[in-house]
Amino acid sequence: MFTATLSTLLDMLGTFAFGLSGAMVAIRSRLDLFGILVLSAATGVAGGIIRDLLLGDVPPAALQTYWPLAVTGAAGLCAFFFGPLIDRMNRPVMLLDAVGLGVFAVAGCQKALAFGLETPGAVLLGMMTAIGGGMLRDIMAAEVPRVLREDVYALAALAGASAYVCGLWLDVPDTAAVVSAVLLAIVLRIASVRYGWKLPRARGS
Repeated sequence: MFTATLSTLLDMLGTFAFGLSGAMVAIRSRLDLFGILVLSAATGVAGGIIRDLLLGDVPPAALQTYWPLAVTGAAGLCAFFFGPLIDRMNRPVMLLDAVGLGVFAVAGCQKALAFGLETPGAVLLGMMTAIGGGMLRDIMAAEVPRVLREDVYALAALAGASAYVCGLWLDVPDTAAVVSAVLLAIVLRIASVRYGWKLPRARGS
């Protein structure tokens, strides 16, 4: 029961964070209120839908209940009314993206393990859950997806999902494993942007 509740809370937090990041990108693209809500919803639920479809959990959770769209709708309205306030943060889209990335990486891995996937598949699905919403957001906003132009993006999600699995192997309490794995992914993503970390590139590229 506790694990199910924790998974639901993670989904809600990730949905709101990604929804808010999508709404802020929509505002920067000068979209109207409808466009803001659409991009918020697409960003907030895309990763979870990808996860559920690959797990065979259909219809996806985002389409079975009202709360995912309600959460993204709330995120879109928050951005619409308080966008200038949110924009005072240093790089708000990146920060919100980092939160959504960390939360969804662990939530996706958690659900994959619950559905019986082996560890490599669960970690990979956690990463795909984390990057799906941001990819769709950037494509809809006519931008090159961050996962293709920023090195430590998918890698941060992969690290978070891997840390969660390692915590389980070490018999770390589930809450502690979740929190530490989410924080690792968030910190790794923010630090990579702050310090300009890059992966090695091929000579001449």
